[in-house]
Amino acid sequence: MPPGGGSVGEVLLDEATIRAEVARLGASISADYAGKSLHLIGVLKGSAVFLADLLRALTGPATVDFISIVPYGQVTASGVVRIRKDLDEPLEGKDVLVVEGICASGLSLSYLLRNFQTRRPASLKACAFVAKRRERPADVILHYVGREIPDVFVVGYGLDAQEQYRNLPYIARLA
Repeated sequence: MPPGGGSVGEVLLDEATIRAEVARLGASISADYAGKSLHLIGVLKGSAVFLADLLRALTGPATVDFISIVPYGQVTASGVVRIRKDLDEPLEGKDVLVVEGICASGLSLSYLLRNFQTRRPASLKACAFVAKRRERPADVILHYVGREIPDVFVVGYGLDAQEQYRNLPYIARLA
């Protein structure tokens, strides 16, 4: 997080682009899970806006749960995070899709995927609306990605800087 907050800079993904990417992801996920009930897990708070739009773009049955972990920027180098709010329902036997607003380093997602795998889901995949162009842990496979973006700090469409800018309908660099 840049010190002092920052202001909104260059728009990287506008509203129309976001809508098109969500529709594309929804169609792809719906096709892959045709005939199955999908269990979406939103990683709070950054995934909330994307998850709501994605859920509406899915054509098959889906359930939703949320997990809250220590916020971006406070993840240790080992990728171990503190869970603030755990899941409400067990994952055993479910087809699970972890939904992130952004995947930056992949350390927290790596931790979550390892943690969720111990809960015996039928399947476990990951989706991020945006993924930064950078190296991630080998165990982090993003099965669904809206767009890759440069390795810069971004805000909007659920993503924040000190809890600000989540409400922007686009994704922009933080200046």
